[in-house]
Amino acid sequence: MRIQPFTPTRVVMFVVATAMLSSCELPRPGPSRHELMKGSVEKGGDTFVVKVDAEVTRATAIAPALGFPPEFLNAPQVGSDTIRPGDTLSMEVWENVQTGILGTAGTATPITEIQVDGDGYIFVPYAGRIRASGNTPDQLRDLVTKRLEAQTPDPQVVVQRKAGNGSTVSIVGGVGAQGVYPIERPTRSLTAMLARAGGVTIHPEIAQVTITRGRHQAKVWLQDLYRNPRDDIALRGGDRILVEEDTRSFTALGATTGQQRITFTSQNISAIEAIAQVGGLNSAAADPKGVFILRNEPEEIARIVLHRDDIVGTQRLLYVLDLTQPNGLFNARDFLIRDQDTVYVTEAPYVRFNKTVAAIFGTLNSVAAADNVATTLKK
Repeated sequence: MRIQPFTPTRVVMFVVATAMLSSCELPRPGPSRHELMKGSVEKGGDTFVVKVDAEVTRATAIAPALGFPPEFLNAPQVGSDTIRPGDTLSMEVWENVQTGILGTAGTATPITEIQVDGDGYIFVPYAGRIRASGNTPDQLRDLVTKRLEAQTPDPQVVVQRKAGNGSTVSIVGGVGAQGVYPIERPTRSLTAMLARAGGVTIHPEIAQVTITRGRHQAKVWLQDLYRNPRDDIALRGGDRILVEEDTRSFTALGATTGQQRITFTSQNISAIEAIAQVGGLNSAAADPKGVFILRNEPEEIARIVLHRDDIVGTQRLLYVLDLTQPNGLFNARDFLIRDQDTVYVTEAPYVRFNKTVAAIFGTLNSVAAADNVATTLKK
């Protein structure tokens, strides 16, 4: 672009253009590095600005704590033939007398669809109310036989257990076949039951398994079930199993190749990985000295990072990564992103300068063109 000499008219035009630009803001993706620094507590703001180093990365390297409580981990496996409340039983009784209390000699008297009530009891004619829960079918048979012996000589009793509400679990979410499944001998543990439901259909690295048992609920990473065999807990009738993806996310803004909300693709994501997931820094605009992580930090971590004992409550922290420093990339690789973080990359100072220069000379050309038009109309 050829620049015309600065005549008095063009000097006036330059002053006007500069005044116009000073009264308005040039387009940009967000605040500059210096503007963000002005919001620090030291300068009267409400945000603590912290430069990331090895000590900070260690203090903030906290992953979500998932795992089963002791009452889940220490529960022994229940035998697949153990009767529980909600189960359905069937029974047959043979008697040795011609005219028995339930039937005739040599003929079995079936008693079908016996429901185990919520307290674990069943009712058998002439035997009364008997506790079935916690017993195996063989143990229950002995109990019923002893009760009937007072009514009929040498009764022969057969008890069978059918799958009922008390011996099933429900599985929903990211599995091959959602549904209600009975706890059987091969499916007493969590991993075995997941396999019975067709396996997990979402990426294993971000899959979470939630168990709801009565009033208690706990969550574990799917991979931990295989890394730590102790987490492969024994199931209980009525357990509800939910398999879902990790819902954590972060937002990337500023001078990056892409600006968007990103869900976690692994259990841990570093700052360098977060930047890479949005296409990296914008090579034509990004300031590698101004990579910021905006986070609401819990009190206990804020105290460690800031070396202060007077911190109370959650604090706004602005972590600064300078990728041009000798350890800058290492710090970015070790600094972990957490749920709801904002990764913001500022524009390089020269980019704004170029925009200002381009806008000034663009304005000068526009004013000159308008002046030429006015001069032509006067002729």
